[in-house]
Amino acid sequence: MASKPSIPKGTRDFSPTEVAKRHYIIQIIKSNFEKFGFQPIETPSFENSETLMGKYGEEGDRLIFKILNSGDYLAKANATHLENRDSTKLTSSISEKALRYDLTVPFARYVVQHQNDIEFPFKRYQIQPVWRADRPQKGRFREFFQCDADVVGSKSLWQEVELVQLYDSVFSALGLEGVIIKINNRKILSGIAEVIGASDKLIDFTVALDKLDKIGEDGVKKEMMEKGISEEAILKVQPLFHFTGTISEKINQLSVLLAESNDGMKGVEELRFICDNVTQLGLSTAILDLDVTLARGLNYYTGAIFEVAPPKSVSMGSIGGGGRYDDLTGIFGLKNMSGVGISFGLDRIYLVVEELNLFPETVTETSKALFINYGESEAFYAMKAIKELRNSDIKVEFYPDNAKVAKQFQHADIRGIPFAVIAGKQEMELNMFSLKNLTTGEQLTLDFENLKQALLNS
Repeated sequence: MASKPSIPKGTRDFSPTEVAKRHYIIQIIKSNFEKFGFQPIETPSFENSETLMGKYGEEGDRLIFKILNSGDYLAKANATHLENRDSTKLTSSISEKALRYDLTVPFARYVVQHQNDIEFPFKRYQIQPVWRADRPQKGRFREFFQCDADVVGSKSLWQEVELVQLYDSVFSALGLEGVIIKINNRKILSGIAEVIGASDKLIDFTVALDKLDKIGEDGVKKEMMEKGISEEAILKVQPLFHFTGTISEKINQLSVLLAESNDGMKGVEELRFICDNVTQLGLSTAILDLDVTLARGLNYYTGAIFEVAPPKSVSMGSIGGGGRYDDLTGIFGLKNMSGVGISFGLDRIYLVVEELNLFPETVTETSKALFINYGESEAFYAMKAIKELRNSDIKVEFYPDNAKVAKQFQHADIRGIPFAVIAGKQEMELNMFSLKNLTTGEQLTLDFENLKQALLNS
């Protein structure tokens, strides 16, 4: 007996209804990307391992799906590493490619590879799946879509201001009120590490701090101590765990805390510029908030960093994030190419919109009418009408089998198709059609033009 088929953990099948809802979100994001001047590109689902490895920090590298070399992948394996079962060192000899972890590093590779064909500043958007070998849980999948918008070739902070507005525009169009756009700056985190005497532990410091909302204050302190950050340094950073006030008040507090750090003060001024201008321009539904514990776990961020939280009524992790990266393309040989970008988490946004019941009913509308099949000659008569209706962008379909009429009506009911079109011998003789409302039971006999108008207006 064949075993029941299944799919890998952290992946999903999508029904027609789910796909329709996902496309609704994607279309809103895409239209706003284009409204803000971003152009689409696409990159391969997998990259050379050297393109991805070492770009996301130690934790990120562990979550990259490696692809075994084709053919006899053990033929070129290092015998010593194989004998010692050293998987870390063995991997590089049996796997030269990997599934992309995000869209930003492949984009940096794209910019370097196509730099002579690109007009800078270059604003691109990309909507494609990514893969992470993470532990599946609610809102966290191993295969998921990212919807990214990035600008490279400009250091202007007006780009950050526009990206905040882009977030607001998308979430407003989705009807999501109360979305919180959290902002911080990596220079501020560097400055804090400097003033507490932990500059040599910057990565460990930021990785631990970024987990505050997941493991709490005690958990963060414990992880910092395990990474060699002193109790004295942790005591100095204590105020960050309870940082309150308006954005302006928080920035003023940071100015005092980071007065002795040039890097930190530069971050403060960058934050002040972005937040002041966003506040003066205004947001429709989103809320901008300065979160000094926000670190983002990716090592390539160098300036402003963003993370988007759903409305407080929904229990869900971040639904977007991004930031400024001044030297990402440098690792691929292209120096002095600053960039900044944001990402929308399609899968989590879907769950939030679904939970808040914000999908319009029209999103999952099926065909307007089902033509009932009464036989070969009737079928041809029906198909001529169907062709004309489809040319008028009216969604209709024909039941393919000459089955019992009751079964055909039942099919329309299960599919949620609101009308049935009866085109039997009697209708053919009169060159007419009978249109039946499957909700009310009302039935009208109409010529083709009136049938078309009835379906258009329904």
